[in-house]
Amino acid sequence: MKILVTGAAGFIGMYTAQRLLARGDEVVGIDNLNDYYAVSLKQDRLKTLTDHPGFRFKALDLADRDGMDRLFAEEGFDKAVNLAAQAGVRYSLQNPRAYADSNLLGFVNILEGCRHNGVRHLVYASSSSVYGGNRKMPFSEHDSVDHPVSLYAATKKANELMAHSYSHLYQLPTTGLRFFTVYGPWGRPDMAPFLFADAILHDRPIKVFNHGNMQRDFTYIDDIVEGVIRALDRDATVDPAYDPISADPASSNVPYRVFNIGNSDPVPLMDFIGALEQAIGKTAEKIFLPMQDGDVPATYADTSLLDQWVGFAPATPIQAGVDRFIAWYRDYYAL
Repeated sequence: MKILVTGAAGFIGMYTAQRLLARGDEVVGIDNLNDYYAVSLKQDRLKTLTDHPGFRFKALDLADRDGMDRLFAEEGFDKAVNLAAQAGVRYSLQNPRAYADSNLLGFVNILEGCRHNGVRHLVYASSSSVYGGNRKMPFSEHDSVDHPVSLYAATKKANELMAHSYSHLYQLPTTGLRFFTVYGPWGRPDMAPFLFADAILHDRPIKVFNHGNMQRDFTYIDDIVEGVIRALDRDATVDPAYDPISADPASSNVPYRVFNIGNSDPVPLMDFIGALEQAIGKTAEKIFLPMQDGDVPATYADTSLLDQWVGFAPATPIQAGVDRFIAWYRDYYAL
């Protein structure tokens, strides 16, 4: 197949493109290479792809309507994987318009490109952040997600609603994937695993929010990508059990699906820090701070729907994943 991967210079995008290329698909990757974090890391990720004969890269912003229209018209993609977005919960408090441009306007351009050019299936990144103020654990796709606590989360929920409208109006199969705290080699420098590792290795204190009373469903990158690929290969379909009288958010009478992808094993933040300390061989100096605005105390994925749909659920043990991450970090930064 010929597949579009947006955000190809990103963490999940790079790994997804690698997997698709390894099995023989042709991949066109796009990314705007913005400076939200080090562009050099994004460029190094791209270097793992650019020597492959089945890969082509185009520097392009999702919000560039004319550029996106030309891309879809010229390439004739079979399927698309949208992993590009303005990432980060905390940054959305500082620069909300960046989220409107990339996550809303950009997503409309993706949907329009798919609609007008015969794309057979769109898989796109949503986020565990959509669960917002929910406190019932584990988070289930059957639950309402109408109480976001950050603009980032609101844009991800908006993506799910926008996708549903296109599935309804144009019978475009769409699948949204709610990622839970992805970590691993080549990870994002703005996320806790990277921030903690960098601080510990350089003998700086780490900031521990909510005084350490946090839990996260840390999910290893290989598991995330396995879920993405399996979801891509099974096009979204109408749910024959959908009941419009008592509508279930997890189902629909149009070709639309949404799934959690998480380890389904929430780890206390202090235990995760302990895994990093073990892998690094140092004890972290900790500064305990209150909860940050837009953050939530816990995430925990119910992955039963994903398992039923594609026969897979993430399960990489936290210490194994952390050990691989630290090995990569030491090698990449020559520490």
